[in-house]
Amino acid sequence: MIYVGIDTGVNTGFAIYNSKTRQLVDVQSIKIHQAMKRIEELTEEYPKAVVVRVEDPRQRTWFGTERMPRDEERKKLQGVGSVKRDATIWEDFLIDLGISYEMVPPKMNRTKLDQATFKAYTKWSKRTNEHGRDAAMLVYGF
Repeated sequence: MIYVGIDTGVNTGFAIYNSKTRQLVDVQSIKIHQAMKRIEELTEEYPKAVVVRVEDPRQRTWFGTERMPRDEERKKLQGVGSVKRDATIWEDFLIDLGISYEMVPPKMNRTKLDQATFKAYTKWSKRTNEHGRDAAMLVYGF
């Protein structure tokens, strides 16, 4: 099975994990339309063997804005709205294409690993950013 992890946002985290080889194949940050194209290509290459796991901020109830100045709170909430919209776009896209998927609550994913911790945990030696690492943690070990 091929698992694809998606961390929604302006910089879409994208990771591929092959459960047969038990290895990460790709970890990066790309634009949303590039990630969608890659998933279409994967489903053509591996029919009925692709599962997409998307971090779904719509399932998060706390955003840590209680002690922020009003203008900072407004900016943070706009960002939250943006990634929530992205999650809806992803879900619609996957349903329309008939791709197996799971919308994962943020609390169910181990996120914000630094480069060294991520490398020690996954053995992925190539350079990554936070978005790619978060996407990889959605699928690593499946």
